[in-house]
Order: sequence, then C-alpha cells, then structure tokens
Amino acid sequence: VQLQASGGGLVQAGGSLRLSCAASERAFIGYHAGWFRQAPGKEREFVARISRNGVNPVYSDSVKGRFTISRSNTKNTLYLQMNSLKPEDTAVYYCAGTTVVGTTTNPADFHSWGQGTLVTVSS
Repeated sequence: VQLQASGGGLVQAGGSLRLSCAASERAFIGYHAGWFRQAPGKEREFVARISRNGVNPVYSDSVKGRFTISRSNTKNTLYLQMNSLKPEDTAVYYCAGTTVVGTTTNPADFHSWGQGTLVTVSS
C-alpha cells in the first residue's frame, strides 16, 4: 500500500492543522495506521496510532489531549487533527501502516510509509 501525506504548513503557536494521508489501495482497511514525526537532528518518534477498524487510538504523552487521530476506511484516508500546536511540534510528519497484531508504536514495526509533510510552528 502506498501512502501520501499532506496538510502540513506554517502555523503560529496555539494554532491548528489537519494532516491527511491517502492510501492507494482499498487494502488499507486491513492495516493499523499511525503518525510519526522527525525533527531535525532527532530520531523518528511515535505520535499516534489507530486500529484498522478506527478504534483504540493511542497517543504519545507529548500530544495527548491536543491531537486526534482518525480514519475513513470508505475514503482510504488517515487523519491527524492537531490543536494547540507548540514550537516543539515542528517536524516532518509521516503516516504509516502495519499489519503487526497488537498496539505497537515502534516505527520498525510499520512497513508502509508515506513521504512526509512538514509542519512548522512559530513562536
């Protein structure tokens, strides 16, 4: 499954953005999906994940209460609503899919990756 992320941009602190990730195939419905991010000079880190049927969202502590992950399996699309953005949220955001059973948040367990979309939050 090929994934393409979009929706990034420049926003002021406290603002909001909504990222989208479009999947190329209907097969995406069989994938658990997640969002990761990578800031300059840092390792890729987990942000949020959701099960293939759209339940059981899991969030990193750094975004819990501010970000919401969701998906539309009829549109083969994954979303990340980001509110109350902070400068430390600045990063390239990647969507990814996995068929690994469970609630893994390890990037190594995700095998389908989008190309990334840049989010820049100014102070």
